Amino acid sequence: MLPWKRAPRTPRARRTLAALLLAVAALAAPTATATAATPTAATATSRAWNDYSCKPSAAHPRPVVLVHGTFGNSVDNWLVLAPYLVNRGYCVYSLDYGQLPGVPFFNGLGPIDESAGQLAAFVDQVLAATGAPKADIVGHSQGGMMPNYYLKFLGGAAKVNALIGLAPDNHGTTLLGLTKLLPYFPGAEDLLNANTPGIADQMARSPFITRLNAGGDTVPGVRYTVIATRYDEVVTPYRSQYLDGPNVRNVLLQDLCPADLSEHVAIGTVDRIAYHEVANALDPAHATSTTCASVLGQDVFRK
Repeated sequence: MLPWKRAPRTPRARRTLAALLLAVAALAAPTATATAATPTAATATSRAWNDYSCKPSAAHPRPVVLVHGTFGNSVDNWLVLAPYLVNRGYCVYSLDYGQLPGVPFFNGLGPIDESAGQLAAFVDQVLAATGAPKADIVGHSQGGMMPNYYLKFLGGAAKVNALIGLAPDNHGTTLLGLTKLLPYFPGAEDLLNANTPGIADQMARSPFITRLNAGGDTVPGVRYTVIATRYDEVVTPYRSQYLDGPNVRNVLLQDLCPADLSEHVAIGTVDRIAYHEVANALDPAHATSTTCASVLGQDVFRK
């Protein structure tokens, strides 16, 4: 979700929320040429991801779709993980979703149900290009939660084998209690809902989160993995990320490597322990032990 680096104390939290609301107000400013963006794959990619000539191998028969977080995009979120997977023989694709009119570069701000529709169209595009019957999805933050809507309500369960979430806000987030400050700022909640619905939808107990989790966390036929960090300062409490249901594996980085200090942003963008667990979740038949030592050396770029 939001790429804040430290857990705010209460006075700082008020300042942070005020700054957020100012940014939201700026987004609301009208633009003469604003038009709604459509989901696109990045045109400039690294190490051959988003290669639509790629054909899945017998060893890795499903394409991997990467789903960025709030304020992220299809390139920056995946500068490490995408080549990590490509070098292991996967066909890898990433999309931009949740664009707001007149807001370039920063994505994941639109209504999450609409973003899930963009993901559905993108998965169809990937499956058509690769000839695979199903894809695997790896998402960070909102990108680990939003696909649940696709699986539950847009027919995604028939097209997805596994969903792997890195710090996903599956049950919303309190932002360390930040949302409790909304009553101190009259009109703040309406402003968030009107101008950045993708943020408002992620708040714990929002109408979107309530609908998403009604009837259970999972759907039959999909394998789920949640990879969380104890030091997450954005999706709080971190245990709210965990899913409950069959075919679910919930992983805490610090249970695998106590020395791992990654917070919310690092777990999705650079963390080798998390990426080793992603590889295990994509290919559980060939999973190897994940420890502090197991990812040293050349592991991050070795096939």
